[in-house]
Amino acid sequence: MESTLPRTRATTILTVRRDSKVALGGDGQVTVGETVMKSNAQKVRALRGGQVLAGFAGSVADAFTLFEKFEEKLDRYPNNLSRATVELAKDWRSDRVLRRLEALLAVVDRHHSFMISGNGEIIEPDDGILAIGSGGAYALAAARALITATSLAPADIVRRGLEIAGEICVYTNTNITVLETA
Repeated sequence: MESTLPRTRATTILTVRRDSKVALGGDGQVTVGETVMKSNAQKVRALRGGQVLAGFAGSVADAFTLFEKFEEKLDRYPNNLSRATVELAKDWRSDRVLRRLEALLAVVDRHHSFMISGNGEIIEPDDGILAIGSGGAYALAAARALITATSLAPADIVRRGLEIAGEICVYTNTNITVLETA
């Protein structure tokens, strides 16, 4: 019997790449159904000594499972984010238990930015800007405008893009955490 209880949801993640700098940030809101349950969640992590950054949107418990699996792939393919990403997507899509997980991951290093989904999709943006989650479209639009109209650093663009998303999207707040690659 499938549960009818509302699921926990976390959004929004934004990553921006400019020149040789990369930043990834997330808001702090977690909702259950229509209720804000937490406002200062940490949805972004620095992995491998800060060389890889990762963030999640979607079901909180599912995202933690995916973080663990992704870290295993990074350990197995230590200096190859592309390979670790592909291997996670393959497992996520083909494993009976994993394929039920409802979350998206955004992962970045100095060279690549990827969005990974449970459908086996791996997307690397053309412009170095990637956003996921309920407020993702707002954050993406803001970041694209800021990157072309300003000389702001990636971390500043991420912060401002997430603030704009938080002002528009009811599932996104402005308790923001921003990380930069080492």
